[in-house]
Amino acid sequence: MSLVLEPRPPVTTPVEGGGAFPVRRIFCVGRNYADHAREMGADPDKEPPFFFTAWAETIAADGDKIAYPPATQNYHFEAELVVAIGKGGRDIAVSQAMDHVFGYACGLDMTRRDLQAEAKKQGRPWDVAKNVEQSKPLGPIRRADGFDPARGRITLSLNGETRQEASLSDMIWPVADIIACLSGFYRVEPGDLIYTGTPAGVAAVRPGDTVRVEIEGLPTLSVTIGGPAKD
Repeated sequence: MSLVLEPRPPVTTPVEGGGAFPVRRIFCVGRNYADHAREMGADPDKEPPFFFTAWAETIAADGDKIAYPPATQNYHFEAELVVAIGKGGRDIAVSQAMDHVFGYACGLDMTRRDLQAEAKKQGRPWDVAKNVEQSKPLGPIRRADGFDPARGRITLSLNGETRQEASLSDMIWPVADIIACLSGFYRVEPGDLIYTGTPAGVAAVRPGDTVRVEIEGLPTLSVTIGGPAKD
């Protein structure tokens, strides 16, 4: 059967040392750092992390200028450790979860915070706040060998000023637990990305701002906020 439209090329992102990782799906973990959960008005002792999704097409690369999206006056940065899945599975045991990891990267989960706040108030999904073009910038993926996702600092600077800083050990759910839990809802597949949550300190950006994410042991991620999207 012939296609009636030309298919889009696959979304890929660079791997450190060469090659490209084909992105299949993006899963994001909400409220995975206690201090961030509190600054968003939640109780981390009562509300465990949860998942939301985004299109692969939301990926932007290190060094990109990303558009300031429409319909918001409060576009926020969120620095995150990102896990790249290299081996599929369902109902994965915590003890075997790390065998499914291809590598790790620095990421940003950009958020139309005003739209998210309104969605929360009305009990609606967060799609228009989170699943936004160029809202998931991603640094080069470093292969998993030798990187420990349970230790090291994660920091974000805005125009050179540190705004977020925490330890990866502060995550409520570590990477193995996240993968095990996610695989109980979906069969995880090679090419999936998991954004593991953000520390406290999120704030708004403006056109012209530079946002830089650093995680010890990983390539850095830096993007510039551009003006409104033109098309």
